[in-house]
Amino acid sequence: MSEPTTLEMRETPDTSALSYAQRNEKYWKRNLFVCVFGSFTTLVSLSMLLPFLPLYVKQLGVESQADVIQWSGVAFGATFLGTAVTAPVWGRLADRYGRKPMLIRAAVGMAVVMSLIGIAHNVYELIGLRLIAGLVGGYASASTVMVGTQAPRERAGWALGLLSTGALAGNLIGPLIGGLLPGVIGIRGTFFAGGAVIAVAALLTIFVVREDFQPATDAKRGASVAASGHASRTRYAAIGALLVTAMMVLLANMSIEPVITVYVVSLGVEPDQLARIAGVVMACSAFGSMLTAARLGALADRIGAWNVIVGCLVATGLLMIPQAFVHQWWQLAALRALMGMSLAGLLPAIAKLARHAVDESKTGQMLGYLQSAQFSGQVLGPVIGGQIAVHLGLHSVFFATGSLLVACAAFAQWARGR
Repeated sequence: MSEPTTLEMRETPDTSALSYAQRNEKYWKRNLFVCVFGSFTTLVSLSMLLPFLPLYVKQLGVESQADVIQWSGVAFGATFLGTAVTAPVWGRLADRYGRKPMLIRAAVGMAVVMSLIGIAHNVYELIGLRLIAGLVGGYASASTVMVGTQAPRERAGWALGLLSTGALAGNLIGPLIGGLLPGVIGIRGTFFAGGAVIAVAALLTIFVVREDFQPATDAKRGASVAASGHASRTRYAAIGALLVTAMMVLLANMSIEPVITVYVVSLGVEPDQLARIAGVVMACSAFGSMLTAARLGALADRIGAWNVIVGCLVATGLLMIPQAFVHQWWQLAALRALMGMSLAGLLPAIAKLARHAVDESKTGQMLGYLQSAQFSGQVLGPVIGGQIAVHLGLHSVFFATGSLLVACAAFAQWARGR
């Protein structure tokens, strides 16, 4: 073979000197919108079973009402537990083999598992498949890794905020679809429909998402950065604060979920309207977050992520307190919506900081740990909130979580100084 001419060498750009974000600068917007769609569809499919999960558990042979409630809770939480365990592993593999393969793995895996849930024979298979969905899935987590590492530094907050909006919309719309679809195609048919929609996201990921990943170049760059020591220093205090804050965001939001229906009863709601009103109150937090996630992410790009984190933690903590003193359900719904609006600024700003807290060769693993912390908060929140409500009363849940968020803001301010 002939040697390349000087003209050919000039026409072929050398990308080995560019960082991962620089090489993928022309792809990040296209990838972002695919990730938003994929996160929306996967979370719709995962959350749509909420209205009919107890019915499906009963259909699988569980007869006692107490057992139905218990097994429904276990089945619902199994997915989040699985994702919390494996998110750092997938993040590390994303650093080694690329972000796109992790997205494909999550989408294909969830499409298959969601369809298999529709043919479960007993409650143990249901729980096992929900756990596997968390272990092999996590499309939203993989999307955070891709978007967080590809978006330019000055647009990262907005991009992650938009991604968060898609995920929140999926969690909000999923239960609404789950309340309507089983009546049309049956409970098992609903799972097949969810698997088919995720399969569409998988096809888009395979054929539309683009990535310029060079394992040898990125590994060499990461090794040289680590050897220099001063180029990108790992800030352990900041990382610890980010992980704790990420866990607290979901913990605070989910702490009241187990008892919100009981609290709505205490506000004088009639029994025949209880399910509808409780659903509206639960949805208000996600709806408020949808309105402000992208805007607060863009604000973090302008004024600094730490400022947004501390401000949103204080605002959310203070908005928790008046929820303990409401007299009407609509007052609780309005306060939950305002709380959701302030909560929305936290996760994009935290992910933006986490991306730059470690060198580029470890960003996937770092964002994986961040996802694990979030899902841990989602698992622990209902447990802790339920225990506080049982031993100290319903109103104490709001006081405890509000105080915890304000304390977390002080911790974040201290870590910022470090």
